[in-house]
Amino acid sequence: MSTTFDELIVRPLLHSLSSCQDNNAFYIEGRFYSYRDMAEAISKIRAVIKNIPEVNVGLVANDDIETYASIFALWLEGKCYVPLHPEQPIQRCLDIVSQVGMNYILDSSETSRYNDIQVIMTRRLSFDKLHLEYVGNFSDDDLAYILFTSGSTGKPKGVPLCRGNVAGFVDAFHAMDIKLDSNDHCLQMFDLTFDLSVQSYLIPLLIGACVYTVSPKRIKYEAVFELLDEQNLTFALMVPSVIHYLRPYMDEIDAPSMRYSLFCGEALPLDDTECWSRCIPNARIDNVYGPTENTIYCTDYIFKREGENKESNGVLTIGKSMKGTQTIIVDDKNEILPANEKGELCLAGVQLTPGYWNNPDKNQEAFFLKDGTRFYRTGDICTMDSDGDILYFGRKDSQVKIQGFRIELSEIECVARKFYDNRIAVVAIPLYDNNRNCTIQLVVESTDRASAYTLDSYLKEYLPPYMIPQRIHFMERFPLNVNNKIDRKKITTLL
Repeated sequence: MSTTFDELIVRPLLHSLSSCQDNNAFYIEGRFYSYRDMAEAISKIRAVIKNIPEVNVGLVANDDIETYASIFALWLEGKCYVPLHPEQPIQRCLDIVSQVGMNYILDSSETSRYNDIQVIMTRRLSFDKLHLEYVGNFSDDDLAYILFTSGSTGKPKGVPLCRGNVAGFVDAFHAMDIKLDSNDHCLQMFDLTFDLSVQSYLIPLLIGACVYTVSPKRIKYEAVFELLDEQNLTFALMVPSVIHYLRPYMDEIDAPSMRYSLFCGEALPLDDTECWSRCIPNARIDNVYGPTENTIYCTDYIFKREGENKESNGVLTIGKSMKGTQTIIVDDKNEILPANEKGELCLAGVQLTPGYWNNPDKNQEAFFLKDGTRFYRTGDICTMDSDGDILYFGRKDSQVKIQGFRIELSEIECVARKFYDNRIAVVAIPLYDNNRNCTIQLVVESTDRASAYTLDSYLKEYLPPYMIPQRIHFMERFPLNVNNKIDRKKITTLL
């Protein structure tokens, strides 16, 4: 079987659009949309974008049928979408527009925030006729999407994924032996700026199933609870924090319809998993793992309802490589370590990004060749046991995860320093509770406590909500270590 983007994504999608027209494709904000609705939305958008010369097109990442249709309209025209969060600071979004050099944005909002760029208001477009023909002639090396994650310089860094990367993921997903069909009810709880959204909307549409989305206005775990109760979800990819927050309500949850429950984006506590397993008695539970740079996820472990599960410090193993991915654990010299020795997890294979967007320094730092194979350094400290299962122990650098989003602490520090005109030292400290849930504390080397309120307001102008520190602390002097560097460990103990 061919593993190209056309064979694994385009052809199945077009089959769903033509053969499942009366099926529900989406459930958004309490309303169902059929595959006919989806086909018409794709067609009206294609009619407008087909003559756009640019390949990389901005997409305001709303939760509506026009936004999802825009993704597929762009792909059918051989173009790449660059999601722009509708609620994140406009300065951050404009920086992304500038980095990519975009001249067009697709926007389903009532009004647009973008003034000095050509905006196509997709909700205002009129449907004329179906336009589902596909010429092809596109390469699997062409880009499918570019996601921007937290960057250590204070600027978001772009991770481009090509059509071949997405096809590699879909091929690996099929090899997981997850059997879905057009009757499945599939959860999509992620912002489109987060790569787990791609699996959540794409896989169901390839088989004619229905995607149940969670509005960004809703508290995630509450919305998931409602969908479980009212819509008989059968397939769900979630971040582990959802079931952590659902723990107080688990006595009320009985979801026998759930067949597959996957977790990704954060460490998955074994205790939470065991409790959750009793709420979904008929489901297979998988812990999957993967950075944005390796297209959604690339390792998998199936939770055992009977018998012992592999874990480290109460966190479930992330399992073994999926099809098409190679995993190694290396030391600081890129030498492969023997079983059960801690080192950095590195990835290679068909899902690996071609490299960061216009960032040669970061590419040189993050990628390396070993025996002719190009590997990516994940920054995750892991071991691999004799069975090939990978155990996760934490981050190597200052990057942390909150609600599944990867955050560079240095980006928060960079913005905070700018508030003080770079005159005052600041450090962002991650604090973890017993379940490894993370909160950020910002510590300022100053006694000017009166600045806390204006600093908090300033941070909210430039950073998304999940990056805002939970609390701001002030210290007259930061402790230093033996190398005269700020002693972050000591500061942590003083909080």
